[in-house]
Amino acid sequence: MSELTIAVIGAGAIGRAHIETIGRIDACRLAGIAEPAAEGRALAERLGVPWSSDAAQLLDHVRPDAAIIATPNATHRAMALACIERGIPAIVEKPIASTLEDAAAIAAASDEARVPILVGHHRRYNPIIRQAHEMIAGGALGRLTNASVLYTFVKPPEYFDLAWRRTAGGGPILINLIHEIDLIRHLCGEIATVQALTSNAIRGFEVEDTVAVLLRLVNGALVTVSLSDSAATPWSWDLASGESPNYPPQPVPVQTHFIAGTEGSLALPTLEHWRYDGTKSWFTPITRETVAFTRGDPYMEQLHHLCRVVRNEDAPLIPAADGMLTLRATMAVHEAARTQRMVALD
Repeated sequence: MSELTIAVIGAGAIGRAHIETIGRIDACRLAGIAEPAAEGRALAERLGVPWSSDAAQLLDHVRPDAAIIATPNATHRAMALACIERGIPAIVEKPIASTLEDAAAIAAASDEARVPILVGHHRRYNPIIRQAHEMIAGGALGRLTNASVLYTFVKPPEYFDLAWRRTAGGGPILINLIHEIDLIRHLCGEIATVQALTSNAIRGFEVEDTVAVLLRLVNGALVTVSLSDSAATPWSWDLASGESPNYPPQPVPVQTHFIAGTEGSLALPTLEHWRYDGTKSWFTPITRETVAFTRGDPYMEQLHHLCRVVRNEDAPLIPAADGMLTLRATMAVHEAARTQRMVALD
């Protein structure tokens, strides 16, 4: 089977991570890099691939089988439409766009042209999440009642040297919470209403540093999310799951996601499954089983999936319309916090 060629648009931190992943997979190879910064050109020269400061020019020059868009959020619409116009399937890094209007335009163009646009919510490709999804969908927890998510960690002071990270829209809601919103939708069900509070009391920046969210799902389950990027804890998926070598391993297993139902419960990322063997009652013993799984790199799994989509062997796991729903629910957190009202999602 011949290698698929993949162009990477945007060579910042996440773009470089995708480039490294492409280099580790036999099924594909890097076709070229589009990046206006000098560092992008230097990287392309070092890797011996074509470079352009303009994404459309690169796409026309190398005609790749697929593309990965890792540019600033506000450019996602233009980059995705450039790929769609040329019949090139692509992964758009999360969030799919900076506005719902742009997200809808991407989704509509993708559907009309029948050119797959995937959204880079990489956690869905983690084998832990795949196993959890299979268990919940298969009824292992019964009817879901509630879930609690902890996403608390510390961003170092130098992270905020970039001014946009200190102003509205550059905070942990759109950068970090969106991962949790996507996982809740994927594992537990669609979101019906959103309530939220935010605080900037720790750093005093315009942007929030701590968030509390209450969600009611369409199926009736309630979900709470506690988020802070200024809290000295190990209770975040990034630190606890071990899916990225960028974060140090934890000395003991740490749980961050707790999902409960009428027949059992599940703690992630360790995949501890709690259930009653007999009578369900707080007066009877409950059993615990750690479900086995095989670890894997979600970015590699995502790239393998893209290759299968290009070859018409798979339907997109996260198409543009799905990414738009995650963006809509995440933006509703901002709206609920700003208005101090419950926000209903149609």
